[in-house]
Amino acid sequence: MTRQTKITIETDSLLVLRGRGSLWAWCSKCGSEAVMIPLGGIGVISNLAAQEVEAWMQSEALHHTIAADGAPLICLNSMLNRVHKAKSSS
Repeated sequence: MTRQTKITIETDSLLVLRGRGSLWAWCSKCGSEAVMIPLGGIGVISNLAAQEVEAWMQSEALHHTIAADGAPLICLNSMLNRVHKAKSSS
């Protein structure tokens, strides 16, 4: 009698494009400089709804700061970590 083993491999990929005008700022929670994304630009890098991102910001799951013009900026590192956690839990 032969023995069979089934192996399933799941993969995900993520492509982050950074333009020449990437906004780098200090993220106090990361303790380092990080790429910051304006809240209005979230739809460009993900399919997340602005309301979902705002809820994550209020729960402090996303590191964020305020730009000089008053616009909210989100730390890309924390955004990627949060999206990864959301995928892992589903």
